[in-house]
Amino acid sequence: MTGCALIRPHAETADEHRTRSWVGVGLVVAACLAVQAVSAAVTVAALRGDWYITIPKPEWTPPDRVFGPVWAALFLMMAAAGSLVWLARDREDVCCPLVGFGLQLAANLAWTVLFFGLHRPFLAFLDVLVLWVLVGLTALHFFEASRPAGWLMVPYWLWVSFVAVLNGAILAQAV
Repeated sequence: MTGCALIRPHAETADEHRTRSWVGVGLVVAACLAVQAVSAAVTVAALRGDWYITIPKPEWTPPDRVFGPVWAALFLMMAAAGSLVWLARDREDVCCPLVGFGLQLAANLAWTVLFFGLHRPFLAFLDVLVLWVLVGLTALHFFEASRPAGWLMVPYWLWVSFVAVLNGAILAQAV
């Protein structure tokens, strides 16, 4: 072990372990739900305005009603993946994967704020490229800690790939 702040150097009792396990899972789930809630609020507010409706989008853009359920499912999968990695902490150091997880959550929220909140598709595009890398790296680290957690991140990485292409196509049409 590398002295990660998430791993205590003393042997813990079974009760301490169980309590820390559920607290950690709760924090992971709460972080995912918080990012999802803020992202949804920013997106819904933007969809009520004229900006998103009037920007040119490619013909293959999915209907607006598709995005909410897809993101909801992906955030649930992210929460499950992060929880599995948290629970795997006794087998190996999971600080790096969980830090990557937190960074990708922040980049995910930043994309929504940049694209929908601030109406800055170019900055959002730069952010989604960073997000794509972060999700990919997080998935790779998750595979090392828990194979099911890694697989739970794959659909998210594929969706972020699609979002990056869509964001890029919107930029190309705006030029």
